[in-house]
Amino acid sequence: MNKPFDPVSASAAHRIQREESAGYDRRVIDYIHHAAASGLYEIRGLGAKRHLPSFDDLVFLAGSASRYPLEGYRERCTTKTVLGTRFAKKPVELDIPITFAGMSFGSLSARVKQALGRAATALGTSTTTGDGGMTQEERESSKTLVYQCLPSRYGFNPDDVRRADAIELVIGQGAKPGGGGMLLGQKVNPRVAKMRTLPEGIDQRSACRHPDWTGPDDLVIKLNELREITDWQIPIYVKIGATRVYHDVKLAVHAGADVVVVDGMQGGTAATQTVFIENVGIPTLAALRQAVEALEEMDMRGKVQLVISGGIRTGADVAKALAMGADAVSVGQGALIAMGCNHDSWFGDGVAHSAESDYAVLGTAPGFCHHCHTGRCPVGITTQDALLEQRLEPAVAAKRLKNYFKTMNMELTTIARACGKSNVHNLEREDLVALTIEAAAMANLPLAGTNWIPGA
Repeated sequence: MNKPFDPVSASAAHRIQREESAGYDRRVIDYIHHAAASGLYEIRGLGAKRHLPSFDDLVFLAGSASRYPLEGYRERCTTKTVLGTRFAKKPVELDIPITFAGMSFGSLSARVKQALGRAATALGTSTTTGDGGMTQEERESSKTLVYQCLPSRYGFNPDDVRRADAIELVIGQGAKPGGGGMLLGQKVNPRVAKMRTLPEGIDQRSACRHPDWTGPDDLVIKLNELREITDWQIPIYVKIGATRVYHDVKLAVHAGADVVVVDGMQGGTAATQTVFIENVGIPTLAALRQAVEALEEMDMRGKVQLVISGGIRTGADVAKALAMGADAVSVGQGALIAMGCNHDSWFGDGVAHSAESDYAVLGTAPGFCHHCHTGRCPVGITTQDALLEQRLEPAVAAKRLKNYFKTMNMELTTIARACGKSNVHNLEREDLVALTIEAAAMANLPLAGTNWIPGA
């Protein structure tokens, strides 16, 4: 005898048939299918897409009855920042504590590097060369330029080192700590190939560690060599990708660093394996807390400056980083987006031109693009193509960058005044609480509404 139709049971069965597995969702199934078909791992640009505890999980305790806020329209809040006071005869002096991160010529076009330099000069801050050497456009447009010394040695030139205002010795990068950089052949044009002493059109992979040293004692020697080249005039930064931050910061300070740069897991890249971006390193929030603790334990807080990077997007992020103990921040992905990355149009000639068809060719759309490694950037930023790079006009891009950083700096001072600070560097941990248990534990801050710090 047939059972009567049960719409409830039928609906439940339909849900089960359509229920997605938590462990094998569409993303994981797509990954396995791609790996099985190609035998290749994915390479892409930008940063981690997974949700991570971040500065969004912190909030400020502004002035009220028990604290005295400052009046934003009448009382000043200063932002002057000095980096490299430990040994350098000429520390870097900045008008704001927000700097441009190292992004190479090769991953970016020469026109983009020029725009970064113009914006940094207008803002009174610094920009950084990245891998692959110093371009003349960048040096001429940048009042304050930090020269990166990377494991690859691509484009390394002692004469350019002497022309720099600071040196950044890169040990690791937040998006790929323990891994070297990549520059695929389609971006190795004649000029890039000449600067890096590489064959044109051939994929390049950088070394993952410096060939000059294998441990802390060798690092001391390397830093001393760089100081001798520059006659102890300019600061030397040491940049680490966030992994074993507490010990790495101590080793960098012991080796003689004037400034330590810590790049968290949310940091971006032009090209690396997706498995690195999503699974290696620790969030910026946790890395900053460990870096500050290391400096405090060595009694070097304030003597060695700390720059934090990796997912700094807004003035609120800057304020929270400074309150937790950073002296300055460095911005990379946000700067690219300000210039037009993932925008639906490009403005090279001052007129908006739709770029959506170019995104479609890459199999993506504005807001979803991470195809920096292809060299086919629809808005002319991460490319060496002679036609595509014309889509970015340096003057227009520099203006957008200036507006973005100016906005962040205004947000920073707005928050500082609300907390009663006449100097943004007076923001402190006591001004912050966490909204989640994870963020409270990572940042070593109390959970909002309580005095409880998980794990303390």
